Amino acid sequence: MSNPFLKQVFNKDKTFRPKRKFEPGTQRFELHKRAQASLNAGLDLKLAVQLPPGEELHDWVAVHVVDFFNRVNLIYGTISDGCTERSCPIMSGGPKYEYRWQDEHRFRKPTALSAPQYMDLLMDWIEVQINNEDVFPTNVGTPFPKNFLQVVKKILSRLFRVFVHVYIHHFDRIAQLGSEAHVNTCYKHFYYFVREFGLIDTKELEPLK
Repeated sequence: MSNPFLKQVFNKDKTFRPKRKFEPGTQRFELHKRAQASLNAGLDLKLAVQLPPGEELHDWVAVHVVDFFNRVNLIYGTISDGCTERSCPIMSGGPKYEYRWQDEHRFRKPTALSAPQYMDLLMDWIEVQINNEDVFPTNVGTPFPKNFLQVVKKILSRLFRVFVHVYIHHFDRIAQLGSEAHVNTCYKHFYYFVREFGLIDTKELEPLK
């Protein structure tokens, strides 16, 4: 493992959050394995994201949301030491885009925060969503809630903002680690997936156009 980026990715001290995993033997675990196998085989990413025949859309989406959360977490974890209150006092994606935080608890109105504060709240919020059995049921046969795709759209549009911030404000760090190819592949995978299933408004994707 000579790549310094991969060393950092697999260094447990650098992991931003514990990974959510799928239980072996479950349908989601099998779907996760299938998705990983497609990527490892070097399959065209546009094809790799397509819903496999006979599979449920919600299951396929759930598996990818958890996977993207884990991956984006790791990417941000590797540059987080350079993303500080001083370097990034505002959560932004260049001069044109500022992202404000809003939730159901502390920040009921969109609030300007530093990038590290925003990231912390975001990762906590997503972790709560994906570990909530009412939203992401793990038992086969337990139905997904009616608003599942709505929740997913919110999660993915917020994860996209992490890509925007990392690319625009911390790409020098990514380059220093020699990990542009890895991050670009993660982003392409994410982009093709959200486009395939219409999970992010085109307008939201503008910053990395």
